[in-house]
Amino acid sequence: MFARNDPHHARDVKQIVFSDLDGTLIDPDTYSCDAAMPAVQALRERDVPLVLCSSKTRPEMEWWRARIGNNHPFIVENGGAIYMPRGYFPFLPASAKTRGDYDIIEFGAPYRKVVDELRIASEETACPVIGFDQMSVADICLRTSLSVRHAELAKQREYDEPFEILGANGNELLAAIDRRGRRWFRGSRLHHITSGHSKATAVRCLALLFARAHRRVTTIGIGDSDSDVDFLKATDEPIIVWSRFAVGLAKLIPNASITRWPGPEGWKEAIEETIAEPALAGSF
Repeated sequence: MFARNDPHHARDVKQIVFSDLDGTLIDPDTYSCDAAMPAVQALRERDVPLVLCSSKTRPEMEWWRARIGNNHPFIVENGGAIYMPRGYFPFLPASAKTRGDYDIIEFGAPYRKVVDELRIASEETACPVIGFDQMSVADICLRTSLSVRHAELAKQREYDEPFEILGANGNELLAAIDRRGRRWFRGSRLHHITSGHSKATAVRCLALLFARAHRRVTTIGIGDSDSDVDFLKATDEPIIVWSRFAVGLAKLIPNASITRWPGPEGWKEAIEETIAEPALAGSF
């Protein structure tokens, strides 16, 4: 159920959409985003930035950005870093780096350190695990249903390690990760370990940069799983795309709206109901 924004208020405010990919813009089973494309086009026509925020790697995100025609900043590997097209903002924090075509703000530790942390926690608890670092491309395909090409892109990690718990004492492993000051969470198919960064930190950082560029902004967050809770809470208008987890997530985010439809249809619904222009609905 949605409450539409006041269109008079919207004229004074720059809207920014932060969106997860899997299970929202992308169908979790078919990996299609076709149903969402009219809404993506509507955002483009109205100059509303769409910031993709996902557990996916930079190469994966680049593939999807090319697929939907997106040229805005994006957040990789659960907040490990913000990648911005070079010169997108004329001002950046002193910690920002320039690499190739991007200005980058990093929050995560290097990938090898994250892999080592998982190995140490596994050894401490005698709980065997297997992470992407140990998996072949074929292993990743079997565990995720990704195509070979997308599994290759998913393996090119920089900040975050997806892993499968193979032992019976998984809770002890996760507690050991906590004790080491690292962060873990359960994704749609696998667990992930990070150095402690989060999507929320990256979203807040980008929101500040957009606010500096446009003075007044309102942030819209779209997600569907536990890994999205922190960044949805960091946005002004959180939206949960319907899934079997939606009711539980709504308890964690009391001000969130829930779409009627799952996947890309729900994502389109979220955009249609939230972007504050009275004529928008007629364009879908």
